[in-house]
Amino acid sequence: MSQRRLNLISAALVLGVFTTLLDTTIVNIAIEHLRAAFDASIAQTQWVATAYLLLYVAVIPISGWASERFGARNVWAFSVAVFLAGSIFCGLATSLPMLIGFRAVQGIGGGMLIPLSFSILTRAAGPERIGKAMVAIALPAQLAPVLGSVLGGLILQYWSWHWMFFINIPVCVAALALVRFLPEVPGRPGTRLDTLGFALLTPGVIALAYGISEATGAGGFTAVTAWLPLLIGILLVAAFVYHSLTTRRQPLIDVRLFARRSFGLSSVITFMAGFTTYALTLLLPLFYQQIRGEGVLATGLLLIPQGAGTMLFFLLARRIATHVDGRFIVAGGSALIMIGILPFVFTGLDGGGILLLAGQLLQGIGFGAAMFPVMTLAFGSLTHDEIPSGSAAFSVVQRVGAPFGVAVVAVILQSRLDSADSPAQALTAFTGTFWWVLGLSLIPCALAFLIPKTRKKTAQVTAPDQ
Repeated sequence: MSQRRLNLISAALVLGVFTTLLDTTIVNIAIEHLRAAFDASIAQTQWVATAYLLLYVAVIPISGWASERFGARNVWAFSVAVFLAGSIFCGLATSLPMLIGFRAVQGIGGGMLIPLSFSILTRAAGPERIGKAMVAIALPAQLAPVLGSVLGGLILQYWSWHWMFFINIPVCVAALALVRFLPEVPGRPGTRLDTLGFALLTPGVIALAYGISEATGAGGFTAVTAWLPLLIGILLVAAFVYHSLTTRRQPLIDVRLFARRSFGLSSVITFMAGFTTYALTLLLPLFYQQIRGEGVLATGLLLIPQGAGTMLFFLLARRIATHVDGRFIVAGGSALIMIGILPFVFTGLDGGGILLLAGQLLQGIGFGAAMFPVMTLAFGSLTHDEIPSGSAAFSVVQRVGAPFGVAVVAVILQSRLDSADSPAQALTAFTGTFWWVLGLSLIPCALAFLIPKTRKKTAQVTAPDQ
């Protein structure tokens, strides 16, 4: 496949992935605005985000089977079309229940896009170009939270909330226009769905996602609405693991992939990113709004250096990184994240703005350096036939594991804020939580040295290792 064709494939996939991630960020910062618009409680309005999350994770496990059964390109186009329809109806919603229902429709479309994009891109690029191709997925994933905050602030300040969803229309239409460039791999009608695996894993990940979302509320993980779904989810997922290991048929997700050193370790590091990379996407906006008193738009603008740092890595440092052992890139990225957190650990109620922005720039560079080799290693280690199942498995870890880390950090922050009676004490609550994130960043830094040594001239790609 020519590089030009691969670039067109990447462009189509970027549009699909970016619009779903951007939409998630914009909606999350608009919960308070929607609560006021519909005269509802926070608990009721939160279902705008929760409904999307639950349906999003519900369809991830079947993405591998669907791509094999109906063809990856067909399922990808269907997912974009469903997300587009959900976006239109969300924008036209006249009540909160309508909006929640159509957000669920959006989740069905959005949930399949990322694992399918991983699968299509990995197969199209091949092991020789997987490192370069993965930028198409990694860069939007890091930039969407930053740009979403800015766009969300602009929309809520100068337009109506309906445009949070209408903004998806031109992006989805452009993605559908580029579908013809995606590789056409015919489906295999004889591919059977692992119904028992589906019945175990899908409600399992839904229960986990719901329990995690409830843990960020009052009571944290001790609330019945949090620990009970988590317990049910753990039991169902454990039952699925047993089923996957013992079934004679092709399982919905082959959990044996996690026993492979490269794929398993990459998944663990991705899971730990919830306590560091993704936790910072929660802490930084809250810090600027609650401690520094910034508005939504100003907060979004203040977060730009973080996205700029990630872009800087992918545009400049990535070419150098492909000639350096991936272990040192991941460890160096984790170290940069920790250095970037330090200004927030020692900050005051005001001042030090330049240091905070510089810290975010280092965080952004660290994000790119820490996650890029991990994603490359995970998918570069899969064979052609393993890619659909591996993409679904990795996406489950990413979409359930990462929010778990964020929820834990949110509980730590809330427990400290509960006893804060003054701005100075609130600042102490934040700086103490930043210390936790700094300490947890040591774990992926240490795990980096367990990654299989990579060859210098072939990017961070290794042969499948058992």
